[in-house]
Amino acid sequence: MKKLFGLLAVILIVSGCATFTPQQYSISVDNNAALRSLNGMTVNVGPFTSAPSIKNEVMCRGAGPISTPDKNPFSEYIRKALIDELKVANAFSATAPATITGKLEAIDFSSMEGRWNIKLTLNSSNGKSMAVTENYSYETSFEGVRACEQTAKSLMPAVQSLIGRLARSQEFAALVSP
Repeated sequence: MKKLFGLLAVILIVSGCATFTPQQYSISVDNNAALRSLNGMTVNVGPFTSAPSIKNEVMCRGAGPISTPDKNPFSEYIRKALIDELKVANAFSATAPATITGKLEAIDFSSMEGRWNIKLTLNSSNGKSMAVTENYSYETSFEGVRACEQTAKSLMPAVQSLIGRLARSQEFAALVSP
């Protein structure tokens, strides 16, 4: 009996829990088109911070954590995604007259409902600010590991959708203007 419990303990320790990693960010054609409508205006992007309650990884159904591909904070994942989108749209410049900073107010998910919830506040050096919220729905599963895989896989398109909301907002254009 002791051998059986010992073997079971070893199996549990060795198997551990899975880590679910989202994809690296990929540019959205729709976001690119929206950002090109800034008509030659450029913006710099400064640091992004996170609310104190936001962790660098979030546990998913006890199956394992979800973290960004490079293990950086979620705020940095979103910052880099915005910079990539702006660069491809020729709307990024380190010497632009306006610099945007951000604060990730909230980021969480429901692997049961299949939804990412993201709230971001942006501030511009020109004195303007805006907040944007994304409630991104995705297909989930009853089975825990599959649901967590789907949740991790859906972070990138959720961030694309968040940036799309920013890019199509008149408030964003006001952040960029000097």
